[in-house]
Amino acid sequence: MSVGTTAVGWDAEPSGQHEPRAGTGAWRARHPLAVFVLRRVAVGLLLLFALSVLVFLGTQILPGDAAASILGRNATPRALAIMNRTLGLDKPLITRYGLWISGILHGDLGRSLVSGEPVSSIIGYRIVNTLILAGTASIIMIPLAVALGVLAGRKPGGAVDNVVSSGSLAMIAVPEFILGTLLIYLLAVQLHWLPAVSVVLSGGPLTNPKILVLPVLTLVIVGSAYIIRMVRAGIGEVMRSDYIEMARLNGVPERRIVLRHALRNALAPTVQVIALTLQWLVGGLFIVETVFAYPGIGAELVQAVIARDIPVVQSVALLTAAVYIGINILADVLIVLLVPKLRTAA
Repeated sequence: MSVGTTAVGWDAEPSGQHEPRAGTGAWRARHPLAVFVLRRVAVGLLLLFALSVLVFLGTQILPGDAAASILGRNATPRALAIMNRTLGLDKPLITRYGLWISGILHGDLGRSLVSGEPVSSIIGYRIVNTLILAGTASIIMIPLAVALGVLAGRKPGGAVDNVVSSGSLAMIAVPEFILGTLLIYLLAVQLHWLPAVSVVLSGGPLTNPKILVLPVLTLVIVGSAYIIRMVRAGIGEVMRSDYIEMARLNGVPERRIVLRHALRNALAPTVQVIALTLQWLVGGLFIVETVFAYPGIGAELVQAVIARDIPVVQSVALLTAAVYIGINILADVLIVLLVPKLRTAA
């Protein structure tokens, strides 16, 4: 009896211990996409933490001195020392990093060393301006580039393909600051159609949409080229496949073949290029905003670097890194959704 009781109790104990493990494994098997997303978000957070350290260390080696920028060239060493102590710049690096990252986790981006205002109030409306500019450019750029890529890829070597391919290659070769300058000279200086600079009034950029035309046009022209070429290559490869030929032999209309079969199979690599283009857009915004004097987050970063306003530089740089990581995660999820076999492997 004792042996039997012991055996039963011994068998039951491991069974109870393994139930949660089996349940976790079953949940993972039923929700592979959720597991994939959680894993990517966790990796993204770790990467963002590592980037915060690099951003903080990078701002410490900026040339110049914030105290000297505030007090001017004629400041005495004693006045500089007092200002550094007031700003907290005399504390050890680890202490300053801890205070900075702790403030960010609590929603406090710190205060500007130059103006003394909260960083959130300085960059808040500029972020809105940048989102309006980037959103407008993306809404126009992505559908336009995909449509041109499909038209070029349907008949590789044709007249449309030659025009689109040559044009996209030319667009890739022209940097955004050169293209922006040319557009200002042509459309603003010579033709007087549009304002040369994007002066935003108190109501925001949408109150005067004309100021958005030149910056948006610059971003769309340069950014569309990469998407066009990738979509064209993907569509061209798919259109030469056997199942497309079989669909044609079965009398399936060409439009249906392109939209339902070719485009879907060509979208997976295209999503990666769109993600890379959106990441380029984040960096390209800094240049375009400077060229057109657009009051966005990029122009503010340039001014903060010149003034050595460390809290502003750190906040903008970390925000930019977070956007990059978020775009990567979103692109990975979209690719898994587009390619069915990746859902089970996720």
